[in-house]
Amino acid sequence: MPRHPEAAMPATKSAATVPCPHCGKAVPWTAASLFRPFCSERCRLIDLGAWASESHRIPGENLPPDDEDNY
Repeated sequence: MPRHPEAAMPATKSAATVPCPHCGKAVPWTAASLFRPFCSERCRLIDLGAWASESHRIPGENLPPDDEDNY
């Protein structure tokens, strides 16, 4: 059994492409695309920084503070 789904794809079939979440550039969905779904390490790091700085968030209700935070 192949390790990557791409290895099972016939060579004549073209790879699907997805837009880079940061810049929108088309990225082939293959094992050769090291930063997929991002087009580059730069776009990947920009996105990571946005999550780390809480610019990107998953919507939801705020949780009440834990009692442990008050010690």
